[in-house]
Amino acid sequence: MSLIKPRLTFWQIVNMNIGFFGIQFSFGLQQSNMSPIYQYLGADEASLPLLWLAGPMTGLLVQPLVGAFSDRTVTRWGRRTPYFLIGALLCSLGLLVMPFSPTLWFAAGLLWILDAANNVTMEPYRAYVSDRLDRSQHSLGFLTQSAFTGLAQTLAYLAPTLLVLLGMDKDALAGNNIPRITVAAFMIGALFSVSTVWWSVRTVPELALPAEEIARLRGQPRGLAAALAEIWDALREMPRAMRQLWWMKLFQWYAMMCYWIYIVPSLALTVFGSSDPLSQGFRDAGLLNGQIGGFYNFVAFLAAFAMVPFTRRFGPKRVHALCLVLAGIGLWTIPEIQNRWLLLLPMLGVGLAWASIMGNPYVLLAGSIPPERAGVYMGIFNMFIVIPMLIQMLTLPLIYRSLLAGQPDNVIRLAGALLVCAAIAVLRVQTSPAEPKTASNR
Repeated sequence: MSLIKPRLTFWQIVNMNIGFFGIQFSFGLQQSNMSPIYQYLGADEASLPLLWLAGPMTGLLVQPLVGAFSDRTVTRWGRRTPYFLIGALLCSLGLLVMPFSPTLWFAAGLLWILDAANNVTMEPYRAYVSDRLDRSQHSLGFLTQSAFTGLAQTLAYLAPTLLVLLGMDKDALAGNNIPRITVAAFMIGALFSVSTVWWSVRTVPELALPAEEIARLRGQPRGLAAALAEIWDALREMPRAMRQLWWMKLFQWYAMMCYWIYIVPSLALTVFGSSDPLSQGFRDAGLLNGQIGGFYNFVAFLAAFAMVPFTRRFGPKRVHALCLVLAGIGLWTIPEIQNRWLLLLPMLGVGLAWASIMGNPYVLLAGSIPPERAGVYMGIFNMFIVIPMLIQMLTLPLIYRSLLAGQPDNVIRLAGALLVCAAIAVLRVQTSPAEPKTASNR
């Protein structure tokens, strides 16, 4: 059954996406700090992708199940809200403990818990946006979500630099060799994680379901077996456009993982001439990554709103393809640049792509899936993110020395080439609107 959804004002759409700020601040801290944290604790450079397995593995296992469960959940607070709040609270606890990790295995294990918590929150949150907004507002809703991703990750990347500007010593280390500015940044992330989700739930609650819809949901089978069966049915009935989006997602997320894992070692080598994780040059590369990462995320924050009219006029496919090409060119040039200020130029392309990555694929998806299955399909769509990540983490160590000469800058070049492949793939996607299924035709 289809609910009549009231059109929301711009500020209501902003409020409902503030919770995404907290979720993405946590992801930004991980993207910019986990490789250095692992290396501070003694990790080998070639093994870094394997230590990042937590994110894609927990996403692969958790998000489709949570999406399916949330489609069938009936509580006084709504279908999605319990998952937001529980996930955000667990994420805050993980962020509090992470920078105090005493050993490499402890940090790697804790990342599994932290990523599982983020994943409990993530896809129900995307389904909440799809649930709450009329289809005509999907582009504004998801690109606003993208804008908050950019803003949150800007501040997450820049947090150590801002703390230095406020008077903290950039070279002060905790007992486990992790800089104290990193410890403080994770404390800030713990606060944002739970408080921003609470704000969104408070200001823009979920729509109340009609009595007949609640009765239908309560009449459906429950439990793990029912959720797995729902996921299997959804996979078999997956819309064509969603299947075609897989190839774009494969190239796109393989590339982004290459960038996030190896950008600090690459900058340390090409800008500071160092490959020693305990050197000042390596710590300076971490700060520089925070600065250029903050810049590209700020570009993403601005571009997400500016992109709305272009997406409406030219379509999400063309806009996304152009942004990916610009980012691919930018990543290819990064290893050739030794001046830290000139590094901001390729980051313009990366920022445009990041804004598009976090918005336009979901515009394409939301218009092609049945609304009553938004949760499970958003969870399955996340599999299109985490499976490429898993492929990257398992294959990159095999080719790091043999094909990439053991050089982190070559990994960044590979990422640029793959983003261009993703642009070609998205242009081949054929979209068509999905008809809602009713109880009579399911």
